[in-house]
Formats: sequence, structure tokens, C-alpha cells
Amino acid sequence: MMIDTFKIKAEAVGSEVYRFSADEDALSFIVEFLKKEGIAELNGPTAVWADCPFLTAMRKKELVEKVEGLRFDISFETAALAKIGISQMDWAIADTGTLMQNAGAVEQRLVSMLPNIHLAIVSTNKILPDLTTALAEINPRDADYLTFITGPSRTADIERVLTIGVHGPERLIVIFVDQPEN
Repeated sequence: MMIDTFKIKAEAVGSEVYRFSADEDALSFIVEFLKKEGIAELNGPTAVWADCPFLTAMRKKELVEKVEGLRFDISFETAALAKIGISQMDWAIADTGTLMQNAGAVEQRLVSMLPNIHLAIVSTNKILPDLTTALAEINPRDADYLTFITGPSRTADIERVLTIGVHGPERLIVIFVDQPEN
């Protein structure tokens, strides 16, 4: 199963992967995660959530009531100060544990690159077996800004010592939500 392959590959590079059978289960997990990280505390750390199909007007209203520090108004400043960024990815590549997003909206890039923790939501019907299949399905010329994310940010260019979180989030949490096949 492709999700199992994705999970093995993504966890091998430091990602955390969770799967939920329904949107509401994923939403409950996200709310609890935000609260656990202190986002719900008055004057505590904040989280930013880029607009996406998963995020309906009804959910925004519910989330604002439950999580004090959650913001939907995204700018460079709000994303840079946020502890957590949340976005929806367009595809997942199983054989490398890589997420892909047509991140034409700058808000999508800001929430996935600037906060310390990135929560990435992906529909299970958007898992592709490999990059070849992905590039056959998604023409890069039709994408505004194609982003590939494999694990938390890491570099070893500082005296050849592996460092996590230098050029992006130090934690990547992938949240799969089951959807019917296309």
C-alpha cells in the first residue's frame, strides 16, 4: 500500500506521519496538538493556517473559538513569529516520503517554511507512487510554484555537523485524511 511506503520513507528522514479516516478526526487531532503546544493559551505562542480546501468557513469559526492563538491572517511577520504553520499539500510521493504543493499563494510557502513546526494535511487519494508518476500527472509548467518537502529542514554544511531546523521547520507532521480514489 502506498501510504505504508510513504510512512516508512517519511519517518526515516524524521517526519511524523498520522492517518485519519475522516476530516473531523483529523481536525480533532490538530486542535489537541495545538493545545498541547500551548497555542490555546492567552498571550502564548501562535499558529498560522493557510487557506485550503480542508479549511471551510464553518471550521474557521469553530477553530477560532477553540484555539486562542490560531491565525488565518498570514503575513511574513505573523508566519515568522508563529510556532506552528498548517497547510494542505496537493500530493505525496510514496517512494521518497516527499510532499508536493503547487504553492502559488505566498501564504502557503510562509506557513510551511517559517514556523518551527509544520503540519501538512494530505488526502490519501493524492498519494502517487514515485516522482516519474507525479511529473507525468503534474506538468511543472502549469504550476505557479512547485514545492517539494522531504522531512524537517536539515543541513550538514556547518562544519559537516547535521543540524535540524536551520532553513525551515525542525518538525514536519504529515496528517493523512482518507478520501475516496479519484
